[in-house]
Parts: sequence; structure tokens; C-alpha cells
Amino acid sequence: MSNGSSITEFLLLAFADTRQLQLLHFWLFLGIYLAALLGNGLIITAVACDHHLHTPMYFFLLNLSLLDLGSISTTVPQSMANSLWDSRAISYWGCAAQVFFFAFLVVAEYCVLTIMAYDRYVAICKPLHYGTLLGSRACVHMAAAAWGSGLVYAVLHTANTFSLPLCQSNVVGQFFCEIPHILKLSCLRSYLREVGLLVLSVCLAFGCFVFILFSYVQIFRAVLRIPSEQGCHKAFSTCLPHLAVVSLFVSTAAFAYMKPPSISSPVLDLAVAVLYSVVPPAVNPLLYSMRNQELKDALRKMMNGCF
Repeated sequence: MSNGSSITEFLLLAFADTRQLQLLHFWLFLGIYLAALLGNGLIITAVACDHHLHTPMYFFLLNLSLLDLGSISTTVPQSMANSLWDSRAISYWGCAAQVFFFAFLVVAEYCVLTIMAYDRYVAICKPLHYGTLLGSRACVHMAAAAWGSGLVYAVLHTANTFSLPLCQSNVVGQFFCEIPHILKLSCLRSYLREVGLLVLSVCLAFGCFVFILFSYVQIFRAVLRIPSEQGCHKAFSTCLPHLAVVSLFVSTAAFAYMKPPSISSPVLDLAVAVLYSVVPPAVNPLLYSMRNQELKDALRKMMNGCF
């Protein structure tokens, strides 16, 4: 194929080739998707409705839940529909939309996770300056910067990726449209510009990771100096869920994009992609609510009000 204009659809990687396994994949993804909708929906509702949770930490958690809902809704419904209808096809523009929204939401989520690390750093290491550094206006500006960064990243990469001529085929080696797998379909020399953008993105992501790491080194040093056991426990209860979410997100994504080609295989690529694109939106609400008493109280109050 000489260029992208001759392609009307892409073929995604199938989870299974037998009808029974396709239906199993459909029901499994449906359960994960409903769990993500329920968990993130409850957090969004609790934070929005309970005035006790109108603080910077929960404002950023609300943003994270919105991004999680968006990211899982970008990839999972299409995959479920393909398994249900025994199909692998996605339209050219559907694929472009999937690349755009997934890049936008994942980058914005990573930025929000970085901001949340800063929020915890200020709350524990500089508590007297918390109201000044993280006032309502500052929080809105930081959240807007996170969403804006994701938007700019997605526009640049989507436009650049889909402007490249495709010389290979229309078979995408993943269960959703993703930039590295679209690049594999491009002409050998034409994707160097996009690779340069990806390298720059990796450098920026590594910078955010170093900032998160530095924040938590300072946080743990401060927490270990807290004299009261109750204060130490409260500090850990607000930090450990965020650290678990960041670790899951970064480790799986880093392995997916940086693993050596020698260990790459369709099954491994599929499993890792599920770990960084499907699992985090479903388990993040559980991680944040498990050790957070304020959030559990708000959810309990909301449930009692409904029933």
C-alpha cells in the first residue's frame, strides 16, 4: 500500500480465535469495564457531593477518575464489540480517534499523577504553606495544564502518525490502535520524525518520574520524623495508594515500550497492554478507597442516603 489514503480500515489483534474464548473475553472485559465505571463513578460522585472532600487532594483524585473513565472507554468497548461480533476491523478514522483519545487521556493522567505527588509533598513536608501553594486557583491551573499537555501531545502525535505513508499492511499488532504499532506499518524512513517526537516524550516522562521519586524520598524522610503513630499512619494512608497507582502505571508502560525485541511476542504484548491500559482504571478506585477513611466515610454516607 503506497500511502494511508488507500486504507479504509485496520485489523486489530484478536484475543482468541475460537468462539468460546471470544465470548469469554467479552464477558471478562465487560466485568472489568463495569467495575471501572462503578468505582470511578462512585469516587467522582462522592468528591463532588461531599463538601468535606473539597480539598486539593480529592480534586486531583476526581480528575484522575475522569481520565480513567475516558481511557478505558477508549479501548475496551471496541475490543468487546469485535469479540462479540467475531470481527477484527476498526475504521481508519476510528483508529485515528482511538490513538488521539488514548494518547490525550494517558498523558493527562500521568501529569495528574505527577501533580498529586507534588500535592502530597507540600501537605507533608511544607504543611504551613499548603493553603498558599495549593489554593483553589492554583489547583485549577495545574489541572488545566495537565489536560492541556495531554491535548497538545495527542494532536502532535496523531497528526504526525497519520500523515505518514503506510507501506506494510493494515494489520495492527495490538488489540487497540496505538502509535508504536501504527509506526510499524509505515515506510522505513518516513517515521523518523515521529520517533524523534517519541524520544522527546520519553525524556519528559522520565523527568516527571524523577520528580515523583524525589517527592516521595522527601515525603518518607518527613514521615519517619513524625513523633505520633497516628500522624505517621495518616500520612502513609494518603501516600501509599498514590505510590501504588504510579508504580503500576509506570512499570507496565515502561516494560511495554522498552522491553527488548528478543522477548517480544503477540501474547506478551497483549498481556502487557491489558496491564497498563485496562487494569489501572479498574483497580485505582480500590487502591484509593482501601486505606482512605475519609473517602470510605463519604461513600458510606452516600450509600446510606440512597438506600
